[in-house]
Amino acid sequence: MRDQVERLRVTGGYSKIAKTSHWGFVALFAYGVLKQVDDIGQLRDTALLRFEILFASALLILLGARFFYMRRTQKTSLPEETPYAQKIAAKIAHLGMYISLATIALSGILIGLLYWSGFSNGILIDGAVGLHEVSVTVTYWLIAVHVLAAVYHRFKKDGVWDSMVPFWKERASFTNNPSAK
Repeated sequence: MRDQVERLRVTGGYSKIAKTSHWGFVALFAYGVLKQVDDIGQLRDTALLRFEILFASALLILLGARFFYMRRTQKTSLPEETPYAQKIAAKIAHLGMYISLATIALSGILIGLLYWSGFSNGILIDGAVGLHEVSVTVTYWLIAVHVLAAVYHRFKKDGVWDSMVPFWKERASFTNNPSAK
């Protein structure tokens, strides 16, 4: 474990691209929540409708790029001795976030295209809106689990927190100086 923690201390864990995309998605998701459409009737404004479709499309493209980048270039920062069940839970939560975020974007695009095509009510639009709402709710829950797990690792001082979070560093716990512990 000491070697894993030391590697994270020296390398900083994830790459700058990984960290930037992680925190960039935090900002994009927060922006999406803040500017969300409250009533589907607002989509009568064609400029808003176009913006919503473009925003969701861009989010989907960036999400796909991040997924492939992370899968091909980055390794988990969980220490080797992390219990197998915890490693599986982390993978499920991360994959679940990718799926739920992609579903939010895809269902948002579908809502926009249906509305643009004249389906402002009915089973199709209601189904797309329902899928969108469920995806948002699932994403909220997965984010909560992700944040709780990050805080758990921060207090555990195993290097996982420092591998992605740029503040409230645990670095003092990595030193050999007893007064820093």
